[in-house]
Amino acid sequence: MSLTYTETGATLADGELPPGYAHLDRRVRLGSGQQCLERAGAAVLAWRAQRGAGLSVTPGEDVREGADVVLRLLVLRIPCRVVRVVREPDRIGFAYGTLAGHPECGEEAFLVTREPDGSVWFRIRAFSRPGRWYTRLAGPLARVVQLAVTRRYLRALLP
Repeated sequence: MSLTYTETGATLADGELPPGYAHLDRRVRLGSGQQCLERAGAAVLAWRAQRGAGLSVTPGEDVREGADVVLRLLVLRIPCRVVRVVREPDRIGFAYGTLAGHPECGEEAFLVTREPDGSVWFRIRAFSRPGRWYTRLAGPLARVVQLAVTRRYLRALLP
């Protein structure tokens, strides 16, 4: 199965997200220091944001680059592929992209970063457009749902 978009890795790059999609960029401060970075980074790589937002993740193993996963929320089946895993001194996380059957078309990144002042942040960055008939039909309501789930992701990592 192939990804439903071509701009692979764009959520992890600096600069603008690809045109032709709705963009999302939210973050929350988690604390400061190396321990905070490592603890939050391990949580992100163990799918804690998704699980904390009420989604199930199959298979349940830690994030692995190239792995296909299926997230579930109520009756929605949400197939994704982990396109990049980031393990850098000041940045830990991953991005996944949409596969056929996903309600949206695009990519989402989940990153824990440590800024030069030592503060640690959890950031979610995404670009998407409707990928199924029901998300096109839902119009702005689909965006409201996406923003609500994003808030739940962010809260899931707060200490």
